[in-house]
Amino acid sequence: MTAVTSSLDTLRMVRTGADPLKASGPLVARPPADTSGYSRITVEPVAPTIGADIAGVRLSGSLDDETMAEIRRALTDWKVLFFRDQDISRDDHRAFAARWGELEQHPFFKHMMPGQSDVDVATFAKNATTAGYENNWHNDVTWHEYPSFAAVLRAVEIPAVGGDTLWADTGAAYDLLPQDIKDEIDNLTAEHDWINSFGRLMDPDVVAKLRPEFPAIEHPVVRVIPETGRRALFVNVSFTQRILGMSTQRSDELLRLLYRHVMRPEFQVRLRWRKNTIAFWDNRACQHYASSDYHPNQRMMERISIVGDRPVGIGV
Repeated sequence: MTAVTSSLDTLRMVRTGADPLKASGPLVARPPADTSGYSRITVEPVAPTIGADIAGVRLSGSLDDETMAEIRRALTDWKVLFFRDQDISRDDHRAFAARWGELEQHPFFKHMMPGQSDVDVATFAKNATTAGYENNWHNDVTWHEYPSFAAVLRAVEIPAVGGDTLWADTGAAYDLLPQDIKDEIDNLTAEHDWINSFGRLMDPDVVAKLRPEFPAIEHPVVRVIPETGRRALFVNVSFTQRILGMSTQRSDELLRLLYRHVMRPEFQVRLRWRKNTIAFWDNRACQHYASSDYHPNQRMMERISIVGDRPVGIGV
């Protein structure tokens, strides 16, 4: 009996009352492949299904194809990779990200955050006058037709304590849903939009100008990761507006349930940043949350994202 089947059976046995997620006991998701077979890097898991420390590689300079292939394998297995003591330049940061695909140019940050000097680098500079607001669980830019494939985030300046980032494994979250919930959501579609998030932080004139270029978009509630065939939840509290084809009440109930499920600690990994740490995550297969517990201290991060493809659902 697999870990997934065993834990799902346990979860079903202890479900009680009207809350379909009211349960306790083992909640053990399917682990990735083992960490053997690497020769260019070392992979040390941080949590059972998500997050791994990567050593033996410098992200500055050129990386050979074999090393890149091992990093790709680790990313697919562990969803977010942590590289410590990477004292690299912005150009090095950009060169590494560009090995994975076209670099994303976020259309809103220049209107919201001061100090954006390069269109493909998002600078998150927080201090006594500019507090963090990224403390909601989300996949990046799901309001776009082509949400990010991945992101490379570099710690430039960090507070002495606080400012951690958390990631949640949305594939494990899907695997450990009760079967009746899976049956309900497997072929559903949801609307995603930026108007109630970024839109509220920009001047109305800017919103009106950007709106025709970035309308609301529809994506499957459950997307399939093409390399593995794994299913992952693809709704998030920051950008998902509603599930199509059902009443507002049921859409709201179902989204709240899925959001709460993703927030289970069993699906999460937490990173305590140090200067020159880099996190590289698969935006398709996990959500993230930046803890905003360090104000008024300074925290500066730089993120470069890679353009992805249009999400594909189960029935496609």
